[in-house]
Amino acid sequence: MAIVSIKSKEEFQEVVLQAAQPVLVDFWAPWCGPCKMVAPELEALDEEMAGKALIVKVNVDDNQKLAGDYNVMGIPTLLVFKQGAEVNRLVGFRPRQDLQAALESV
Repeated sequence: MAIVSIKSKEEFQEVVLQAAQPVLVDFWAPWCGPCKMVAPELEALDEEMAGKALIVKVNVDDNQKLAGDYNVMGIPTLLVFKQGAEVNRLVGFRPRQDLQAALESV
């Protein structure tokens, strides 16, 4: 399954908050160095977790209100959702193992 880019609050509601499986949401921006470092980790994780979890990206420049709703103060901020609720938060670059552990814990 491919990583989904969220374009609106409505799409976030549908894709993330109503998902049956755990969701890892990457709040990022194209100009952010650590965000660029985490991108290949997320792509590899997406392949490993296919069918078990969903990986979603939210560009904070295009979705400032959504980032504010989740108190995203720095990027990358990675949130793990289960059944519509935030259950874990990682800020800054993290290796794939940390991201996978955060998803598998739910």
